[in-house]
Amino acid sequence: RKQFTAGLSAEVEQQISALGLPLIVKPSREGSSVGMSKVSESCALQNALALAFQHDDEVLIEKWLSGPEFTVAIVGEEILPSIRIQAAGTFYDYEAKYLSDETQYFCPGLEDSAREAEIQALVQKAWDSLGCYGWGRIDVMLDSDGQFYLLEANTSPGMTSHSLVPMAARQAGMSFSQLVVRILDLAG
Repeated sequence: RKQFTAGLSAEVEQQISALGLPLIVKPSREGSSVGMSKVSESCALQNALALAFQHDDEVLIEKWLSGPEFTVAIVGEEILPSIRIQAAGTFYDYEAKYLSDETQYFCPGLEDSAREAEIQALVQKAWDSLGCYGWGRIDVMLDSDGQFYLLEANTSPGMTSHSLVPMAARQAGMSFSQLVVRILDLAG
């Protein structure tokens, strides 16, 4: 934030420029896509940073990935089926998550069983590398070249009947009640 209010240094501007456009700008520790912006023109960067800094003192600026978004839930030692998220807008933002009836979810997210196994293995490796335990989910993007990219780990995901972890659990044959009991058992 200090660098932003004082003006971006030439070094920071060069690093941002090296990412190319478009970019995604988001608060580091905010959830539900609050404060996120897609930046398609360099003149929009300052407004995107200002919005993100309203929600956190630390902001992430990343290269925009074009392609479908997935989430993969883990409950204990079990990796649940992936969910492919198809938002009607530019990206899976707050409105797409909580307000829109146009967002579509496909579970399992990948029809090809080899690709499903690949995304699950990637998520397991990330989960273990981050030292996560219990339950949560990892969000993944698939770029236009067919390469998976990890977005983030969510170790405290939503648990309403419409949330993503219960959706994946349902696909795996687990009722909402069974899922809740499993999570409570993991808390030990």
